[in-house]
Amino acid sequence: MLGRMDESIACYGKGLEIQMAALGDRDPRVAETCRYLAEAHVQALQFDEAEKLCRKALEIHREHSAPASLEEASDRRLMALILDAKGDYDGALEHLVLASMTMVANGRDIEVATIDVSIGNTYLALARFDEAVFSYQKALTVLKSARGDDHPSVASVYVRLADLYHRTGRLRESKSYCENALRVYAKPAPGAAPDEVAGGLMEIAAIYEALGDLDEALKLLQRALKLLEDSPGQWSTVAGIEAQMGVLYYMVGRYADSRNSFESAVAKLRASGERKSAFFGVLLNQMGLACVQLFKIDEAAQLFEEARAVLEQECGASHPDTLGVYSNLAAIYDAMGRVEDAIEILEHVLKVREEKLGTANPDVEDEKKRLAELLKEAGRSRNRKQKSLDNLFSTNSQRAKKDAGRRWSNFGFRS
Repeated sequence: MLGRMDESIACYGKGLEIQMAALGDRDPRVAETCRYLAEAHVQALQFDEAEKLCRKALEIHREHSAPASLEEASDRRLMALILDAKGDYDGALEHLVLASMTMVANGRDIEVATIDVSIGNTYLALARFDEAVFSYQKALTVLKSARGDDHPSVASVYVRLADLYHRTGRLRESKSYCENALRVYAKPAPGAAPDEVAGGLMEIAAIYEALGDLDEALKLLQRALKLLEDSPGQWSTVAGIEAQMGVLYYMVGRYADSRNSFESAVAKLRASGERKSAFFGVLLNQMGLACVQLFKIDEAAQLFEEARAVLEQECGASHPDTLGVYSNLAAIYDAMGRVEDAIEILEHVLKVREEKLGTANPDVEDEKKRLAELLKEAGRSRNRKQKSLDNLFSTNSQRAKKDAGRRWSNFGFRS
């Protein structure tokens, strides 16, 4: 609850060892702890470990519980979340459909509606848009009837429909659903969870960002931040909001605000145990880019170096995110006069890009030009002309945005 995930995982893990020693590894109480530990791994973005534990919980519950039990349905919903995060949408859909059937059999209409929203999300990821709309509308009807028009769960379905219509180019419908959701979030029903409202505001902010309304997106994120900033258990979510704000501040040229937002997000992720995640590495890279704009070259170099170490560990040396940090690190070394170090990095980047993209790719051509320039100057670095920092960094095409509450926009640099 405090967001200290490393310690949480360690405690759950030790508890599980003791339970298995005392009760055996097939006891239903072991299954419950496996699920708790799997949920902690999900929070820490450690999805492979989460999947193993969730599968064990599911196997035990299927062995000891009645067919189509509520415990099994809960395991399947968690498994669907894990598989979705890993990109296995077909697998996620299978578990969601089975969980929904169980909830229908047990007369749990609201849980069925909640699962229908998840099914809609999965159809959306699979580009099966008509089926996604059907699932969302089905859920919307039940939630309005059961909870009222002003409940945040109703607003969350509006947000999902807004996202779907934005992705399919129906911008008028998208904005209309955003406005419907914002009316609910302005005066939510009593007892509404702050994190649910904040999550919806974050998603709407991402849609407004995509529509080019950056000021409105920032206002929505500030509202979300105010709802959660004093909740230690929401540190990871707050860090995601601050990171998204950092991106927007960068895009509107408010580089000091951008750096400060990233710095606050980095501090929270360090405290909550996400300092080893790929997301943390990407965040360090983005903060480094803000420092470049503020001419804080030494700080930018430290951030790029830490980002490189994290992404090498989490993603590997040939991953596009890692290569992007290499390019930025080469640029910063060039700016600092460390030309040989910059050349060494760019030679590695060029080799990998040629192998993966082919020699005719525009990114490969850009790296070749940069490397040729550095090689030409290597012997006379003292007398070389001052370069604009903007010209030291390579450009890159807009990256696809990813859900889960944390969305990124391209800075125009390697990211």
